[in-house]
Amino acid sequence: MTESTEEGRAFLQYRVALFWKVMFGLCMIGSVLGGIGALATPGVDYLITLGLTVQAGVSWWLASRGNRSVAFSRRVESISLMVNTTASAVLWRYLLAGFARDHAVESAQGLVLADAYLAMFQMGGSAMMVAIRAAVIPSAPRRTVVLTTAVGVPLVLATTLLVAGPSGRLTWRALDFETYAWMPLTQTVLWSVAVITCTVISSVIYGLRAEVREARQLGQYVLEEKIGEGGMGEVYRARHGMMRRPTALKLIRVDRAGDQGVQRFEREVQLTARLTHPNTITIYDYGRTQDGIFYYAMELLEGANLQRIVALDGPQPPARVVRILSMVAAALNEAHAIGLIHRDIKPANIMLCTQGGEFDVVKLLDFGLVKDIEMAGDVELTMANTLAGTPAYMSPESFVSPGAVDARADLYAVGAVGYFLLAGRPVFEGTSILKLYSQHVHESPAPLAARGLRVPEMLDALIMSCLEKDPARRPQSAVELRGRLESCGVQPWDSEQAGAWWAAHREKLQRHAPAAARGALTIEVNRGVDVRA
Repeated sequence: MTESTEEGRAFLQYRVALFWKVMFGLCMIGSVLGGIGALATPGVDYLITLGLTVQAGVSWWLASRGNRSVAFSRRVESISLMVNTTASAVLWRYLLAGFARDHAVESAQGLVLADAYLAMFQMGGSAMMVAIRAAVIPSAPRRTVVLTTAVGVPLVLATTLLVAGPSGRLTWRALDFETYAWMPLTQTVLWSVAVITCTVISSVIYGLRAEVREARQLGQYVLEEKIGEGGMGEVYRARHGMMRRPTALKLIRVDRAGDQGVQRFEREVQLTARLTHPNTITIYDYGRTQDGIFYYAMELLEGANLQRIVALDGPQPPARVVRILSMVAAALNEAHAIGLIHRDIKPANIMLCTQGGEFDVVKLLDFGLVKDIEMAGDVELTMANTLAGTPAYMSPESFVSPGAVDARADLYAVGAVGYFLLAGRPVFEGTSILKLYSQHVHESPAPLAARGLRVPEMLDALIMSCLEKDPARRPQSAVELRGRLESCGVQPWDSEQAGAWWAAHREKLQRHAPAAARGALTIEVNRGVDVRA
């Protein structure tokens, strides 16, 4: 991520705050240990230690509060680092005086050795700090060279120019180059090693971040989090680089789908993009990457699919079912009018969302993006290799002659979804695809009333008419289905009821989202079907 993006700005602010948080913790440890010594021999050195702790805490606070600009975060990083290292350099001069006093060092040669001894500790501590900074805070190698070099200047100057005698007072060192010239030269060489080390750290980490950024960038979209996965690709939460619009990005891999499969997806995305009904998921964009990934971007929805809702809450009230199916029929009407058949209507492909302040807004997903269902086990011996749809919700003709289905196959699936919502279980519950085939083609489903469910008679009759084996006996269009739904004598499910349901269940849906998703997958896998998304 670059600092010019919102994500890059936020990441830089977070890392600068993290660095000074770590420094504050280290300074706190020093203050506690220094406080113990200050009880016996209080001095200026402890005041400087306290000041460094306060400075690190203030820097942490400044970097972490609000949304700081890149320039502000960089100023907090560099100015605070210079203040810290300058004060630390002065502190170590006072520590030298304390060391000389405590160990009765009086000779010039002894003071030189003590100075060199403590200077190595000072250099090591400061080098560790700038190395942590290089590892934690994102920085181009050139910036690391400049900043680390600047930080080393007060360290070398303080060691060269300042000395504290046994009295504890700092004085200017009488420059005896014959005695002391080796010290600034040695420290300069050692700090040069620190500069090189920090630059290498920044270069490696900066390069890794660039690689990760490139891997997470797909066209104009930045991938943020994987939210789904199937046999032929994945779905990510993403964000458009310019418009900052949250997006769901579906990736289809050529090596899994095959060239023909990707061409089919591309053709159907083009058709789906023509749909504008508010109950159909909106497709924003699509394209291909150079490494063979086809992707399309959709609106990111807040809500839950019907599979999860029933798994959590059981059979749904007839009024709510009528509202859901009416919206699904409205979305299908637009698609059928342009010759697009969904062919995979099922609870997992219908979401209830909160959108624009409205509750229970239906969104029909994966419109026209037919999924290949690969037969498993002994099914491969007796049936064709692929079907279009999900067996629990497929019409009889979809099994018998999948190439000849029309829009009425979608209406059969809508009836099957309605049955599932009202009963809390599918129309047929075969344990294999062969059993489901036999049930959908030959067996008549039990009316909802026969299962002891309290469903209005007209709604029950409508659901059963959608599930007729002969397409000619079903509703003949999505318009007809919607009209019959609206006149089946069920009180409307209003916004107040929808809002109350979401208020009661939202937290549980969020808490159990992963488990609910696994449960939905298990239902399909247990039927001997490998669904490739």
